[in-house]
Amino acid sequence: MKELIIGSHVSFQKNTQLVGSVKEAVSYRANTFMFYTGAPQNTARYPIDDKLTQEGYQLMEENGIDPVDVVVHAPYIINLANTAKPDNHRFAIQFLREEMDRCAKLGMTRLVLHPGSHVSQTREEGIQNIIDGLNQVLTTEESTYICLETMAGKGTEIGNLDELKKIIEGVDHSEYLKVCIDTCHLNDAGYDMTKFDDFLSEFDEKIGIDRIGCVHVNDSKNVCGAHKDRHENIGLGTLGFDTLYKIVTHPKLKDVPKILETPYVTKEDNAKEKVYPPYRFEIDMFRNGKYDTELLEHIRNFYK
Repeated sequence: MKELIIGSHVSFQKNTQLVGSVKEAVSYRANTFMFYTGAPQNTARYPIDDKLTQEGYQLMEENGIDPVDVVVHAPYIINLANTAKPDNHRFAIQFLREEMDRCAKLGMTRLVLHPGSHVSQTREEGIQNIIDGLNQVLTTEESTYICLETMAGKGTEIGNLDELKKIIEGVDHSEYLKVCIDTCHLNDAGYDMTKFDDFLSEFDEKIGIDRIGCVHVNDSKNVCGAHKDRHENIGLGTLGFDTLYKIVTHPKLKDVPKILETPYVTKEDNAKEKVYPPYRFEIDMFRNGKYDTELLEHIRNFYK
């Protein structure tokens, strides 16, 4: 059986860039990872350092990480779905194109993108705005796929299967589009993750299972259909470890990278500040196929 391809979100710092990202991933015993090329909340970006990129690739080779499995996430502020302020829409298109170019410079082949929120416009207008934006971004020769993420349906978010189907069908160069399925988002959007084979059948019928380019693995704080999008640590939410384990190890997704985006853990139960990354322990649970009933305690003891 092929080794599980699993990792988590890691940092990408100005002074260490890809080297720091790989080192953090290795510290979690991961064989893939996901990063933002800058802060996800803003557009501040610094030049890619070729030397650090080369060193990062050397570290990946030494630690059994295939660069083709590594994922980049576009910043949240890119919203292709709303054109009420034309300058903002033009900026979103320009910045997404720049992110694609940064991915190409880093040699990364997967860029996850939140499709966007239609805000004051209709849902149909929002979908068409996304199509128009992607048609301006994608060219005939790309080295990076855009992975449209399934969304929870919070507010005016666009990103259920029917909407993603319409977007993909409307984009000229749809050969460069894939989908990132997020277990928390899907649950919160109303898809029953305990019946994952049924979900995959629906996905295959509407979009095609070969378009799944990434899986975001998150438990949820919410019941199915809540439309809220609040991630929870593995096994501590409404999905539970067994459901997520079946998804992570599903044979039809064996070649797809799985990325954890679960919340950091507080120093003690009633504390507010979340300081400890859970990923090393959550990855171990999936590799071992067994839920750790003392997960939080083990994380806290390790990082104290």
